Amino acid sequence: MTDPAVAPPAPGRPSLGPLVDRFDRRVDAAMERLRGRTVPDRILLTASHLGDFSLVWHIVNVSRGLTSPRRQRQVPLLAVALGAESLLVNQGLKRLFDRPRPTLEGDPRLPVRRPSTSAFPSGHASAAAFTATVLTGWDGRRSAPVWWGIAATVAASRAYVRIHHPSDVVAGMAVGAGLGLAARSLLRECCRRGRGCRWS
Repeated sequence: MTDPAVAPPAPGRPSLGPLVDRFDRRVDAAMERLRGRTVPDRILLTASHLGDFSLVWHIVNVSRGLTSPRRQRQVPLLAVALGAESLLVNQGLKRLFDRPRPTLEGDPRLPVRRPSTSAFPSGHASAAAFTATVLTGWDGRRSAPVWWGIAATVAASRAYVRIHHPSDVVAGMAVGAGLGLAARSLLRECCRRGRGCRWS
């Protein structure tokens, strides 16, 4: 999937079948046309770093909490939900699939933290879609472009820096959205019990 002279491949068998492999190669080739350009490199490398440990989403969560009493009450709910989502994906699904990453430490032109978990699905992408789903439920459809714009950037950044296969990112987004919908149902029940949330 990658040029060994640019980014040494990780050991192991990353294949999920010929169709997935073809998709990964084509997306990586498209991204390679952007790599080395100042603007996309800076934006996507920064997004990847901010996605570590869901930092960007905790910043968003706390910042929202400063805007109104209702949102303030939502802060601990989202923080706990994000922790549960991370545990399920990183200690559950990733162990189940145990897919090697495309490279050990990402593209050397785009240095990132070396992850300790396997590749599939992407935890950054899952957390991004999960949070975007929950926040859209809280803030309404008009907020969707903001939350999903951030989510898509963070998710895509992981394939861009070559620490994930593109298919890892797609799977992560799907998993995160599904878990986000489940969380919305649970949190909606909390709201009905008087926790002060409002859903659209």
